[in-house]
Amino acid sequence: MNSVPTNPPGEGAGSSASPSFRPLYQQIKALITQSLQSGEWKPGELMPSEVELAARFKVSQGTVRKAIDELAAENLVVRRQGKGTFVATHHEERAHFRFLRLMPDEGVPHHPDNRIIEVKRIRAPAEVVRLLELKSGDAVVYIKRVQSFDGAPTILEELWLPGQIFKGLTAERLVEYKGPMYGLFESEFGTRMIRATEKIRAVGADTVAAQYLGVPEGTPLLCADRVSFTYGDRPVELRRGLYSTAQHHYQNELS
Repeated sequence: MNSVPTNPPGEGAGSSASPSFRPLYQQIKALITQSLQSGEWKPGELMPSEVELAARFKVSQGTVRKAIDELAAENLVVRRQGKGTFVATHHEERAHFRFLRLMPDEGVPHHPDNRIIEVKRIRAPAEVVRLLELKSGDAVVYIKRVQSFDGAPTILEELWLPGQIFKGLTAERLVEYKGPMYGLFESEFGTRMIRATEKIRAVGADTVAAQYLGVPEGTPLLCADRVSFTYGDRPVELRRGLYSTAQHHYQNELS
């Protein structure tokens, strides 16, 4: 990675007339993100110091710090007091609940038990093609699983993943892997979930959901449709979850 090629002396001074002008720290942020995407620094690894990055990009340490601040706010990197800045990873304990917003009404949040129902490669349905920006006829990996808390089935999930990215993902591999699913995607398929969009609505349990969740048909459930994105805002997962809220609630923080 080279220094920012378009900056005149004085860190961008006099360049505001350009219609494509971006603040210098955002240019540095983009360059750091490119290195994260390319795998120059792996998830969980210590990144170069702000001083080293400033020398590399030929900018001030303050400019690098502002870029790192934004990356930390977006959960791409993690600052650790006295240790430095690390590439964020789904294997960290604090990351486990970032994409799981279902919390117990009582007690401490904890990880659910997973039961894999089905894993297969299928031709992507039209809705999946559209949401994952695939081509008609592309293959996807389809996963169905039930997640239970303290022995009570609580979440019925279906996932669709681009087949080209997730070659070799099998039910056996999902069963034997003991960490979070996103951790598996990150470490074995080189795909890290950066952000997600969700649509939430209330639905009644149909026959299939009632069977897997152990509730009467028509029981109110929370339905969450999620599209998850990796670097470059590329959609790499469609997930549909049906949540039983008898002992849990959906919690989100707004800021």
